[in-house]
Amino acid sequence: MRPFFKDEDFNFLTEIALGSTYHRAADVGEVLSTVERIRNGHARSWVDEWTATADRLAAEASASADAGRAHSAAWQFLRVSLYYSLASYSADGTDDSELFGELWEKHRAAWDRFADLADLAVEHIEAVERIEIPYEGLTLPGYFFRTGPAGASRRTLIFNNGSDGPVTAAWVQCIADAVDRGWNAVTFDGPGQNAALVRQGLPFRPDWEKVITPVVDYLLTRPDVDPSKIALLGVSQGGYWAPRSAAFEHRIAATVADPGVVDVSAAMTSQLPHFLVKMIDAGEKEKFDKDMGLALRFSPARQSTMAFRMRPYGTTSPYEFFTAPRAYALSDEMIGQITCPVLVTDPEHEQFWPGQPRELYDKLPGKKALISFTEEEGADSHCEPAGNGIRGERIFDWLDQQTPA
Repeated sequence: MRPFFKDEDFNFLTEIALGSTYHRAADVGEVLSTVERIRNGHARSWVDEWTATADRLAAEASASADAGRAHSAAWQFLRVSLYYSLASYSADGTDDSELFGELWEKHRAAWDRFADLADLAVEHIEAVERIEIPYEGLTLPGYFFRTGPAGASRRTLIFNNGSDGPVTAAWVQCIADAVDRGWNAVTFDGPGQNAALVRQGLPFRPDWEKVITPVVDYLLTRPDVDPSKIALLGVSQGGYWAPRSAAFEHRIAATVADPGVVDVSAAMTSQLPHFLVKMIDAGEKEKFDKDMGLALRFSPARQSTMAFRMRPYGTTSPYEFFTAPRAYALSDEMIGQITCPVLVTDPEHEQFWPGQPRELYDKLPGKKALISFTEEEGADSHCEPAGNGIRGERIFDWLDQQTPA
């Protein structure tokens, strides 16, 4: 496809926006008119134009809600949430240190309005609950989408977001398809993600089974969840967290890794010249941070990206950012402990973890499947951003086979 921007991040996010139209989380005209106004590679322009679109639509959504037009308001708030989240991706490239948090809060508030109205607007949704999942003396926030009568036991799909996905990603990449096929669906903010990061200050952790097990424990307290039919779908970095969790949490009936990830750190270190990798290996933290700091001064775009990527790891040190993900790797022993069926997606032109989906698939010991997505189909690239139709059909056809209604 012809690129919209020379800036790779801007172009990828535009594909995400356009792909989100399949599940009504964006509108083509709103996306195209917004990107037309944006200056290539200019962070402030990206933030301002997506914010302007979101602000305009937020006013319309509020007016719809106030007038009792719940159906229109729900879908408008969903689009508002996505547009504010898109704006937040470049907030670190401005000189406003508070901007990311402000835009994130607006995206979350709009999502909450959508969730509160979804049962009035979306076919098959009976109710949406805001939930709190007990977790190590705290709680993790989440949302439970119920598709059947209260108390009726149904199969349930857990959505595990990636390293930087907004809460709207749960709708586009999981919940919309799940409820359409009669699944209950639950999404949550794990450490380093969304509210757990922004409001609670919890950073990522590699041993994600200690996050998923509390989610499963919570689900098993609900009479509307069939305990034998709980599945897990992880996207982006969730393509590491989901199989990692399945290696230890054997109450999961089926797992999807989109894409399959064996070693998270490869996405970071592959971007570094060899001499910097040698500094990391030698433990030269002070020198590495100094050299990276100097290099980033000459690239505002990379500086913005680094700040955005480091936030969930709870650090402002480039050295710590590049070294921490080395703990996020699946050993052969871990993979060998996975007992449930696993689906691995392998999109063409995977830009973060190329080759790793096939590596994970080859190492899996039990029932497994590998699904490719191609450029010709319009579904290539990381998490198939522009191909949500074909992506959902293939993933959910497989899930339906493993855990039939």
